[in-house]
Parts: sequence; structure tokens; C-alpha cells
Amino acid sequence: MNILAFDTSTEYCSVALLHDGKLTFREVFAGQKHSELILAMIDALLAASNLELAHLDGVAFGAGPGSFTGLRIACGVAQGLAFGAGVPVVPVGTLLSMAEGAGAAKVVACLDARMGEIYHAAYQRDGTGWSETVAPNVCKAYAAPELEGGNWVGCGSGFEVYGNELATRYRGQLARVETPAFPHARNVAKLALPVFVAGRGVPAEQALPFYVRDKVARKMHEQP
Repeated sequence: MNILAFDTSTEYCSVALLHDGKLTFREVFAGQKHSELILAMIDALLAASNLELAHLDGVAFGAGPGSFTGLRIACGVAQGLAFGAGVPVVPVGTLLSMAEGAGAAKVVACLDARMGEIYHAAYQRDGTGWSETVAPNVCKAYAAPELEGGNWVGCGSGFEVYGNELATRYRGQLARVETPAFPHARNVAKLALPVFVAGRGVPAEQALPFYVRDKVARKMHEQP
């Protein structure tokens, strides 16, 4: 099975290709240039494996939460490529992809959501995959949802920006914190594979971003 995956939900841009069981990828610190970089990165990755869009069995993308602009870029590219190739799409949660990359069985993933908030979720791995302990949400770091038990591994830019608040919130519950850590296309591909195998990919027009927060900017009277 040939799966193309990408993530543009943060300042990083990554693309990955799962081809005959082999996973290859490219990544770059894109800042705000994702739209300028992603198609060329995809073309180069496909060319390196002597593949074309017609050879794909599916397209997966980091669906959110994350940068609103980045999520729209990823979704638009996924829809366009899937329409062109006539293949299904799998949207993959960005926080879940971070958990997949953390190398632990209990992960609390946090991304800096700006505006003094974090995108937050917690997952545990069992014999069949990941279970959602705390659903993706947006919150203040000091008011992050409670976790049960210990040995949690924290990851993501939320821990870089709000490390003290999260350390206090989860005092005695964190085994370690991994930073820097960001959603990556290689983990999007891994998570999408069983979904494609099960035939649960969706048509391109049904692939949508997952924003969590609808409000993207403060009004003038709300700004400090």
C-alpha cells in the first residue's frame, strides 16, 4: 500500500511516504511558507521512490488542532491530490500523531495555541492501539484537565512555552518531558495505515480540519 502523508499544523512542514512497507520522509522549518514548500516536497518524495500520484492508495494529513492557516493548507492539498488520484483521505489528529512519536505508553501532548492557551490531549496505548484519555481541547496551561496516575510523558511546544505551569499542574505525574516535539508526517502515515487497510478512508470532499477552537483572535477590548 502506498500512502502519502503530510503535516503543516505548526511552523514545521513534513511529508512522508509509506511505500511497500518502507517509510521515507522530509521535513523543514517552514515558518509561514508551507504553501510555497509543500507541493515541491511531495513531488521530490514521490520522485525519489519512482512513484506518481496515480500509484497512491490514499492520502493522509494532520487535521488539527494547530495553526488555522496550516490546517487549511493541509486539508486543501489533501483534497486536491485525492481528487486527482481518485483515492480516499484519512484526517489524523495532530496531538495523536505526537503521542505516536513520543515512544511511550502514556502521553500528554500539548501544543502552544497562542493567546495564552494550549491545545491539549492525553492518550494511552493498549493492545489494539491508542485510547483517548482526555479528548483534544483548548485550555489555559494552569487549568489543564486532570490526569489519572503517573508515568505520563509530556511532549510538544506547550511544554516549552508553559513548562512551569504544566509541571505544577501535573506535579509527580510526569516521568519526563520531550521537547522539542511537533506533529510529524511519518506518524500521520503510521496512524493512517490501519484506517486505510480497514477501508475507512473518506472521500476527498469529506476530509475536513479539526480546529478545536473557533475563535482565532482577540477583539480590541480583550487584548492586554
